[in-house]
Amino acid sequence: MTTIEASPARATEMAAGPESRRRTPGFVADTWNVMTRELKPMLREPASILFAMVQPLVFLALFAPLLPDVGTGSALQWFVPGIIAMTALMGASMTGSNLTLEMNTGSHERLLVSPLRRSALLVGRALKEVVPVLAQGILIVAVVTPFSFDLHPVGVIVGLAIIATFAVGVGSLSFALALVSKGQDWIFWTVQQTLIFPVLLLAGVLLPIDDGAPGWLRFLGDLNPLAYIVEAERALFAGTFPAGTVLAGIGAAVGVAALGLVVGLRTMSRAD
Repeated sequence: MTTIEASPARATEMAAGPESRRRTPGFVADTWNVMTRELKPMLREPASILFAMVQPLVFLALFAPLLPDVGTGSALQWFVPGIIAMTALMGASMTGSNLTLEMNTGSHERLLVSPLRRSALLVGRALKEVVPVLAQGILIVAVVTPFSFDLHPVGVIVGLAIIATFAVGVGSLSFALALVSKGQDWIFWTVQQTLIFPVLLLAGVLLPIDDGAPGWLRFLGDLNPLAYIVEAERALFAGTFPAGTVLAGIGAAVGVAALGLVVGLRTMSRAD
């Protein structure tokens, strides 16, 4: 009988098991593949992209004329940063709905048994949210700039980076919620719809929460990370860089992103 000896490299790979073999492509490559996979359906449906881009502009056109000028600036200078934050929150919080559809069709289960890392499945999907958030923000700024909106490019760039970081965290939390509510889609929609509007209102996106508001309302607003982000966005879009306000907004965005990724990765690692 002829004995076939395995090469040292092959023997090491066999001893390491399938978990080692599935990690060869690299986390960055896996994340990139997942992100591009999630972006392709958007590019194949230009109508949905157009609707997502136009929706915040319609909201601006209907609501902004009702706002009085704030301080020395126009209403748009105060309102536009809040609208960009609102579109980021609403868009990122809806991303789990795509995952519920994949779980219902069995597509998600096939991805779980693929060579892709589970961490890359979540991070790639979360990073995908950065693209529509940045695209919507740039479009809104481009549309309102010819009107009574003073453009401060550096502040806008920093502000969009903060919003994109926040969207990564919200998208990760949305995916975690979809995984937890597997087979019971009503749980996802109930939690998402119940939380999103209080978060928006307590952030002062539509109406400012000033000193005249009840104490309990101001207390809840202080617990809302989006409130610090919106305040930082308004300062940056106005061309000012108050260190305390901007650092608080960055800290809130990074905190939400870190929380979302930790919760999402733990939930994804336990998925079956």
